[in-house]
Amino acid sequence: MTQLSLAYIFQHQKLLVDQNLQLPQVEKLASDLPIHHNDQVIARDLLEDEVIPEGYQLIPIRELIQTWSSHDFLQASRAVQLLEWRRNHKFCSHCGHATEIHPKEYAMVCPSCAYHQYPRVQPCVITIITKGNDEVLLAKSAHKHYGNMYGLIAGFVEVGETLEEAVQREAFEEVGVKLKNIRYMSSQPWPFPSNLMIAFHAEYDSGEIQLQLEEISDAQFFKFDQLPEIPFKGSIAHSMIMQVIENKSI
Repeated sequence: MTQLSLAYIFQHQKLLVDQNLQLPQVEKLASDLPIHHNDQVIARDLLEDEVIPEGYQLIPIRELIQTWSSHDFLQASRAVQLLEWRRNHKFCSHCGHATEIHPKEYAMVCPSCAYHQYPRVQPCVITIITKGNDEVLLAKSAHKHYGNMYGLIAGFVEVGETLEEAVQREAFEEVGVKLKNIRYMSSQPWPFPSNLMIAFHAEYDSGEIQLQLEEISDAQFFKFDQLPEIPFKGSIAHSMIMQVIENKSI
């Protein structure tokens, strides 16, 4: 009897699941990517012209964050990032030759010049800034698709920069404040497209709020018991806010 594999089948950022949001089990193909080496969980691309199997649907992975367990979402995150990496590295960035996937490692190998291309992660800092014992700084994005939601200050780490320097720079660039007592909290893979969110707690030190208008439309300190709309449960931003205002583990 053929052994079936649990399959994370993606069409870009949408995942194939049944009506109960469960994954399909399929026969493994040579082109499938194992999520972890030597296991029966695989990742697979669903091409645009392929038919969606009866009883299944494509759901944006963002919609699964709030309903799936942390373990299941992290595994889906790993799957979609590995597929994105393979899709984007079909050719060698050194000589342009077509690449081949390494049989034992996550590496796209050039048979011409032997250059190896590995999955890349983009580090992003995300910071919850508090003032005193009962206020938190929240900011509203200038991008309309975020609606009226207020979130935390976040941004990519730049080349040659420490994480703590990135925290200070992003806060000053986006809202014009300086910070003190920067402390690491936790991290979360964020597959949009391949980020690692690194969470920090910092205290307000000085400066008046000055908005970077192309990024932020509003920012202010809110009392813990008077919060606006905040990021959804399952996101690291929501967990950080809850940890701080409830003084509990993330």
